[in-house]
Amino acid sequence: MEVAETAPVGALLREWRNRRRLSQLELSLRAEVSARHLSFVETGRSRPGREMILRLGECLDVPLRERNRLLLAAGYAPAYAERTLDDADMGPVREVVRRLLAGHDPYPAVVIDRDWTLVDANAGAALLLEGVAPDLLAPPVNVLRVGLHPRGMAPAIANLGQWRAHLLHRLRLQVDWTGDADLAALYRELVGYPGGDPGEPSGTPPIAVPLRLHRDGTELSFLSTVATFGTPLDVTVSELAIESFFPADAATARLLGAGRPAE
Repeated sequence: MEVAETAPVGALLREWRNRRRLSQLELSLRAEVSARHLSFVETGRSRPGREMILRLGECLDVPLRERNRLLLAAGYAPAYAERTLDDADMGPVREVVRRLLAGHDPYPAVVIDRDWTLVDANAGAALLLEGVAPDLLAPPVNVLRVGLHPRGMAPAIANLGQWRAHLLHRLRLQVDWTGDADLAALYRELVGYPGGDPGEPSGTPPIAVPLRLHRDGTELSFLSTVATFGTPLDVTVSELAIESFFPADAATARLLGAGRPAE
């Protein structure tokens, strides 16, 4: 992992502290260091040790990739490996993903990385991609672009305004939390896509935002869940997410041939 140019580690730590909206005193109490020492670290008057950086990174909930960058900025080696999914050591991770995807059929499920790039999908995910322009499905596939692009899923989404607002909100929170410039650029791109007004809910308020999809003259309705690995120590694993779509009504469950959803 190489970084050509980077800010001093103290400035980076101050940026993360400000992003988390913590005062120096609040962070010093969490990390069990003096506020004076933390001030010296942030201003560059004191060089933090490796353990200090890791402790502050944990207290600030800095993503593992960015914790490595903090270490590099201070002249230390990265603490967290970044293996590919094809790596031999990633066998247990591949098995977990495979079981989750296969077990969710016939309902759609996809695996994405931190950039919303499609990593894997089950057979049921093909239902979501019907009618999407081939160029949008050429690797690397960005699932948000596929979902909201006028030549992607957007024309088939019955509640496009509502679903678009939901996805943009998720991405905006991710940008705010990570400070990732690439995600910020993706957000600016997606905001420019047409999508309509989310509108005001009518009738009984929904329990969650559904994905309502026109397919073969009928409407399918899904609720989604997102699963991540709970205790990652590898950068790649920490950035994986599995989004699973479940029938939001009995009609969708019947149409997909799996009976009525659990109540």
